[in-house]
Amino acid sequence: MYEYRQLIFTSFTLKLSSLSKLNYSKLSRLISMILTATTLKPMTTLSPLIDIKPFLDEDIGTGDITAAIIPATTQAITEVITRETMVLCGKPWFDAVFQYLDSNISITWYADEGDCLQAGTTLCKLNGPARSLLTGERTALNLLQTLSATATQSRLYADAVAGTHCKVLDTRKTLPGLRLAQKYAVACGGCYNHRIGLYDGVLIKENHIIAAGSISEAIQLARQLTSLTVEIEVESVQEFLEASAAKPDRIMLDNFSLEALTQAVALNDGTIELEASGNIDLNNIRTIAETGVDFISIGALTKHIKAIDLSMRINLII
Repeated sequence: MYEYRQLIFTSFTLKLSSLSKLNYSKLSRLISMILTATTLKPMTTLSPLIDIKPFLDEDIGTGDITAAIIPATTQAITEVITRETMVLCGKPWFDAVFQYLDSNISITWYADEGDCLQAGTTLCKLNGPARSLLTGERTALNLLQTLSATATQSRLYADAVAGTHCKVLDTRKTLPGLRLAQKYAVACGGCYNHRIGLYDGVLIKENHIIAAGSISEAIQLARQLTSLTVEIEVESVQEFLEASAAKPDRIMLDNFSLEALTQAVALNDGTIELEASGNIDLNNIRTIAETGVDFISIGALTKHIKAIDLSMRINLII
């Protein structure tokens, strides 16, 4: 099994009915802490905190009028099959859909989160009331195919830098409403999480520098405000030297050439983390990782994804 971040939520297991009452900031900080753990090992236990109701509300609305044509007593069995190679991710969200709709539905999984599966593989089997299975089908598959797509994309990038010390990071370029879920999927795919949002890390960009007055002044002001990680984006070796003199925790080298990246790594004294970003894809990421940078951030992990093709067919129990 591919090794990826251990995500253990055992101590935080809650009933799904109470999840909507959780404070989003506290929840995301908790998940951020767990997802950014540095220990890599196979997943053991996972009970993520999910508020599934908004996902169902947008589809069901006032009620599933089509499913109502089926007798309430009708039972069914259904299987979910992948039509393409994928890295599985999203089981907790898939399960939460049906647990919320009908406690009489049972789900048997044949693969684990993070498993790489070939086309034609059966992912799981569901058994329960036909009405509830049909009502939850689209929402459950939407979540599963999207998170699996994110994990699959992440696995490609993780494999591309395997053997280097460089870690591939995600960004905040996530699908609306799926920030935490996609961050989780990135970790399942073998990559790493950058900051979750604007509140759990400082990232000073060009406009912040202009407003603050200078690179060094921006870093100094950030240090006065918070003890969180302070990162600054630079666009040239000259800016890199100015930033490194002010001692941020990390410097983002934006759109640097290979020559400039190599120069920045050579000039760095090892106390500041270096992150490459901009115009990096599967074709050149290995070469960039081999310059010696510590991190490479890739927006494509979460925004350039194609939903995995999944099939769910229902069979009535006579």
